[in-house]
Amino acid sequence: MGCGRAGATLAQSLEGHGHSVAVIDQNPDSFRRLDADFQGSKVTGLGFDRDVLRQAGVDDAFGFAAVSDGDNSNILAARVVRETFGIENVVARIYDPHRAEIYQRLGIPTVATVRWTADQVLRRLLPMGATSQFTDASGKIQLSEVDVHDGWVGKPLRLLEEATGARVAYLTRYGDGLLPDAQTVLQENDIVHLLLRAEDSAAVERTVTAAPEVTA
Repeated sequence: MGCGRAGATLAQSLEGHGHSVAVIDQNPDSFRRLDADFQGSKVTGLGFDRDVLRQAGVDDAFGFAAVSDGDNSNILAARVVRETFGIENVVARIYDPHRAEIYQRLGIPTVATVRWTADQVLRRLLPMGATSQFTDASGKIQLSEVDVHDGWVGKPLRLLEEATGARVAYLTRYGDGLLPDAQTVLQENDIVHLLLRAEDSAAVERTVTAAPEVTA
């Protein structure tokens, strides 16, 4: 639902991966954002209207993305699709970061556009720290990209885990994802992605941005 820049890009990307796609927008002029060779359905109407959803093929859908410009419309459509039509793979774009957190905890996956953008800008302005990349529905567990003090370079990742109580989910090394094992050592320019308790985020950040303690 929503054929703005994000919706049109998403629809074309899905189609490029071999999926059949239906796009809903209440403004038929919005479909001009789609490429001329787009083969999917274009349905004019409100994305939370049941008849419009059926016209778009919701009864046979695997997933639904609500990416219009309105938070209320997106969350309403996501709930209708999940609760009325039983579609499990549902995601809603929410601009208000506080509302996004609430809906996430209610079990409706959200993309908090403003929060994500702010985090990315902060990461470039203030590179030392931790940026949350994903938070589970309960709000208790998060995946964070963390900046690590140079003093950790050359040390096994298990020492970082022992010091923080977090788990290294994966590394980004020279642009590629790497699943570490018990022998993996942190290298210069590695990007570390940690799984941690949200309540421990500040403590983990303090630990990884400082040099490791020297043990006898």
